[in-house]
Amino acid sequence: MSDLLNLDVPGLKLSRNEGLKQADPTLAGTLLPTLEDGAADHVTDDDYEFLKFHGIYQQDDRDLRKTGKKFIFMVRGRLPGGRVTPEQYLAFDHLSARYGNDTLRITSRQGFQFHGIVKSGLRPLIKGINDVLATTLAAGGDVNRNVMAPPTPTTSPLVETVLADAKRVSDALLPQTRAYHQIWLEGLELKLEEAAAKEFNDPLYGRTYLPRKFKIAFAIPPLNDVDVFSNCLGFVAIMEADRLLGYNLLAGGGLGMSHGNAQTFPRLADVIGFIPTGRLVDAAKAVLMVHRDFGDRANRKHARLKYVLEDRGVDWFRAEVGRRMGHPLEPARPFEFSRQGDRFGWHEQTNGRHFLGLFVETGRIRDKEGARLKSGLREVVARFRPQIRLTPSQNLILADVPAEAVEPITRLLAGHGVPVERQASVIRRASMACPALPTCGLALAESERFLPGLLGRLESLLAEIGLRDKEIIIRMTGCPNGCVRPYLAEIGFVGRAPGRYQIYFGGNEGSTRLNRLYKDNVKDPELVNELRPVLTRFAKERVGAERFGDWAARVLWEEKPTAA
Repeated sequence: MSDLLNLDVPGLKLSRNEGLKQADPTLAGTLLPTLEDGAADHVTDDDYEFLKFHGIYQQDDRDLRKTGKKFIFMVRGRLPGGRVTPEQYLAFDHLSARYGNDTLRITSRQGFQFHGIVKSGLRPLIKGINDVLATTLAAGGDVNRNVMAPPTPTTSPLVETVLADAKRVSDALLPQTRAYHQIWLEGLELKLEEAAAKEFNDPLYGRTYLPRKFKIAFAIPPLNDVDVFSNCLGFVAIMEADRLLGYNLLAGGGLGMSHGNAQTFPRLADVIGFIPTGRLVDAAKAVLMVHRDFGDRANRKHARLKYVLEDRGVDWFRAEVGRRMGHPLEPARPFEFSRQGDRFGWHEQTNGRHFLGLFVETGRIRDKEGARLKSGLREVVARFRPQIRLTPSQNLILADVPAEAVEPITRLLAGHGVPVERQASVIRRASMACPALPTCGLALAESERFLPGLLGRLESLLAEIGLRDKEIIIRMTGCPNGCVRPYLAEIGFVGRAPGRYQIYFGGNEGSTRLNRLYKDNVKDPELVNELRPVLTRFAKERVGAERFGDWAARVLWEEKPTAA
């Protein structure tokens, strides 16, 4: 076990968060008294750190700061593999209108976020989520987050098996503190004696949980719709004649970084080895425990598992995981990813039923003039009871639809201004954006509100140079944390400051290659002007059906090995 887990190591200066977890490993803090204090509209700075473990983020509307902070909260649901039952979806729709801003935000990790909640609405909202057998526990904080898995029913006949495995891993890695249920569901103080509460020791996480967040994803080649290499831990399904043999284990991915800090950087996961399906949970726990015991608890910017791999090496990590599993990992099996992204429109599933892939611009399910998506989905789900699946690209699937319901659902959605064919342009369908301003406290620039307009300008440019129907994967974030994985995009925009962005080029279609910084500090009105000469060259110089990211890596990386 690493000395970093021993919080009494002489000379070790722990991060503030480590001190908080050590002082109250139950994660209860003083959340319940604050919730019951009608005069308080927010929680303390210390309680805010505990609040994240419960899937809740304290925010304020930054558009209104000139008149003083108006505190609001974002609540994130934990939905392994993005699976949502009809009952859950209808409950979430109702709760978002009753306690939030009447929108549902699909996350890039296949969860739902509720925005615009005031403090008095937190407990009824979270109780309503739990009433339909969902949870917000561990949707944030220094624990394993929502486990991702392929949502598309036609990917393979083994999709359901992989989704079940993702749920199994998710359940096995949940923290065991009783504080969540007693605070949010029972409205009670945690019933532990003071000494017992101080010594609470989670059976998996220990007293101080992980040094930082931990992310897991499952993928089925050749479709890398979960961007599996960007995760702390990845499981790549290895199949033979429609039989699941087991998983290749990947570890050490992560995309977050900090501007101006060269010690932080995006990193793709390493391929570690192969495990049979029966060792799946053991492997997940072993990797998590390596992070727990060897992660940096003094510097949170160096605390992700990717830095353990970077600092100690793959061979060391492989041996350590095998030691904890009690059995060495087998050599990795061959696999290849050729593409990522979602399928839109109606398609037949492997079981003979149908699914509908729906584009959700920037992941925001809402009603707006001419397109009442939220109302339309509510009526479809209430009437036809499809299964709902959220995708890692922030879109939505209606699954397990019988053939006779395809046409009525199409008509119902059309009546709400929601088409099932030609839903959006090819670059819009391949785009992603994080929420950013005005609610995210980390945002340095716009993203969700800005990207649709920028894509409109790019659509005009692409039509002008003869690339109207050519897909380019474009992702934008308001800060360098990279929540929608911009460092894997063919074109990535990363917020640098208000109205200023970095431009990255060179990700690939299979999401197996990081892009590179092209320009560091571009004002938002100049973004298209910066892209015009590059895209014009691409239109003239591309070889055959070569994609933009591949052309940029082949041509621009040779010409421009470092950023301007």
